[in-house]
Amino acid sequence: MNIAIFVSGSGTNCENLIRHFEHSDAVKCALVVSNKPDAYALVRAERLGVPTAIAGKPKLNNPDEMLPLLREYGIDFIVLAGFLPLIPTYLIEAFPRRIINLHPALLPKFGGKGMWGHHVHEAVKAAGETETGMTVHYVSPVCDGGEIIAQFRTPISPEDTADDIAHKEHLLEMEHFPAVVEQEVMKLL
Repeated sequence: MNIAIFVSGSGTNCENLIRHFEHSDAVKCALVVSNKPDAYALVRAERLGVPTAIAGKPKLNNPDEMLPLLREYGIDFIVLAGFLPLIPTYLIEAFPRRIINLHPALLPKFGGKGMWGHHVHEAVKAAGETETGMTVHYVSPVCDGGEIIAQFRTPISPEDTADDIAHKEHLLEMEHFPAVVEQEVMKLL
């Protein structure tokens, strides 16, 4: 099964996924797509021999461009790993229950518009939460509103800064995200 990883930033999760599946007979990271041509994730993917493509907003929102691109690489499943734009409805319909997202908080808390990256960790800190975590969910037309697949938690303390919270949450991503992706892809085989 061929997966595409959609990214916007540095790509630590992207690289982690590529490395996780590099010796798999069942799953191949066949394409990395970024909305930002300068995303470091593209460099990581190229170094690991995975083809890349740029899909800014006009291309992402154009089914006549995106669907042929995904068909060209035989994409069966899409993983959002720090991809910031909303996924257009046509893509969700073309890949029903085959697009999943990683969110750096325990949804439904700290989700929705504007809740990405450091904004999430600052909100968790400001709310005085005693734990944080990551959520993997199916993508739906509602931002961060799709059905939850898995959540992983870690305690945080009042002394933790937003950077500390981000670090603790990121460790969860590195440990758990590839296994959740694999679990969801294997259900389709």
